[in-house]
Formats: sequence, C-alpha cells, structure tokens
Amino acid sequence: MIDHILNTAEKLEPIARGKEISTLLAGKVLMLLFFEPSTRTRMSFETAMIRLGGSVMNLGSVEASSIAKGETLADTIRVVEGYADAIVLRHPKEGSARMASEFSSVPVINGGDGAGHHPTQTFLDLYTISRESHLEGAKIALAGDLKYGRTVHSLCYALSLYGAEITMVSPKELRMPAEIISDLKRLDIKVKQTDSIEEVIGDVDVLYVTRIQKERFPDPDEYHKVATSLQITPELLENARPQLKIMHPLPRINEIDPRVDYTPHACYYRQSFYGVPVRMALLSLVLGALE
Repeated sequence: MIDHILNTAEKLEPIARGKEISTLLAGKVLMLLFFEPSTRTRMSFETAMIRLGGSVMNLGSVEASSIAKGETLADTIRVVEGYADAIVLRHPKEGSARMASEFSSVPVINGGDGAGHHPTQTFLDLYTISRESHLEGAKIALAGDLKYGRTVHSLCYALSLYGAEITMVSPKELRMPAEIISDLKRLDIKVKQTDSIEEVIGDVDVLYVTRIQKERFPDPDEYHKVATSLQITPELLENARPQLKIMHPLPRINEIDPRVDYTPHACYYRQSFYGVPVRMALLSLVLGALE
C-alpha cells in the first residue's frame, strides 16, 4: 500500500510542480479542521487539492468557531461532513482522528494527533528518502525529540517495513517511548540508542532531525534542560558520508545551523515540497479518483 502511494505521488509530481494541469478532483471539496497551528501540513494539503482542480474549506480560528462555545469534536465532524467530500483533522489529543472517523461518513485523514502520530508526514518522509537516498536497508539516524515528536513515532514503524537500521540519538529525557522500541525489536529491526550524534554521523545514509517540542513539555524546566542539547553544524558534517542527506519536518529552531542549508547534505526544503505530490496521491486515492 505504501509503495502504491509513493508511486502515485511520483506520477503526480509534474502536476505538483505546476508543469501539468489537472482536473482530477474537480467538484470535490476538502475540509481542513486544524485545532493546532500548522504551516506545511495545512498549506500542502490546500495546494494539493487546488492543483488537482478541487476546492478547500478551512475551519479558521478555533476561537471564532462553535468549538469555542463548547461543541464536541464528534458534533463538529457530523456537521462538516455535510459540507465536504473529505476531512483533514489536526488535533492535540492522541487518537482524535480515529475517533472522528467513527462519526464521519466521508474519509478522515489524520493531520497529526498530539504527540501520537503524523502518518501523512511519514508518507512524504518515505518519499523523500526514496528520491534523495534509498529506502531498502537504509541506515537512518533519528535525532532530537524522540519522546514527543510524533513524526518519528510514525516513521519508525514505516521504516521497519523496509529493513532499515535505525539509530536513536537523543538526551535520555527525550528517548523514544519504550513501547515503540519493543515493537521494533519484535519486528527484528536493528535499533541502537545513544546521546552522541558524533558517534553515528559517519555511518548513516539519512539523518532525520527534529526540534525540541516546547509545547509538548508538561514542565518548562525540563524543556530548558534539553533545548540546546543537539545541533547540526558544518563542522560536524566534515565526518559525514558524502551521500548523507539531512531531513527535518520543520519548523526548526536552533537544531540545524543555517550554514548547513548550503551544503549538499541538506534536503529539508525539498522534503517540504514533496508533501504536495504525496498528499495529492492520498487525496486522489481516498476520493476514488485513482485506484
């Protein structure tokens, strides 16, 4: 299924780049329900839908909606399903998208549920790795906030399907949840944990960096202790493989030195663009425009 999504995205990429015009989703309406801030996820879904000839409706500010009056998520879903052909939901509570799908008669796509998962980000991350490096048997380091970072939670499970060797790089306070490590080991995936990026930088094909997510920390003091614990610099990359690719789901704070942007290793801006063809593929498939 994942391979089919990635192959479909590649076929749609010329449309995503504006080189071809499409009416594949003409007459279809996508509803964006974002209860948390978003730039790339929201805008790439909007771009994807518009590039395919469809229309987009946006919840807008939560404070200006009936949610501010106490309306439940279930009731909101029941209402907006009558306005749209598909819904993209971002919500701070884990499991919210799955719950919403139980109340909706139209497809619900998870745009991120708290510190849980971010599956469409995973698809674009896999697409990036396949375009910029290789998926099968790749050596990948996940670095930064592995405790609260939902992008890496989803990505781990997907990488396990491709026989990846995964190294987790984080301070002990931000290590990957133990249940995910256990799941990966049950799947016979090689997993290593360390707090030293220098230790692994010369032995990986892909370095996936995440920001320290201040908004997920229940204790501000805990955040400040680890906020500057990891930074990728050109000096660090002197020991990297020539073919190393650096990814980041963005936004970044200070975990990647801006000088890295000008090295051949940086591919996080291309990664951000790849969200458009991938989300075009997802929308086309869930709305039945493609099989």
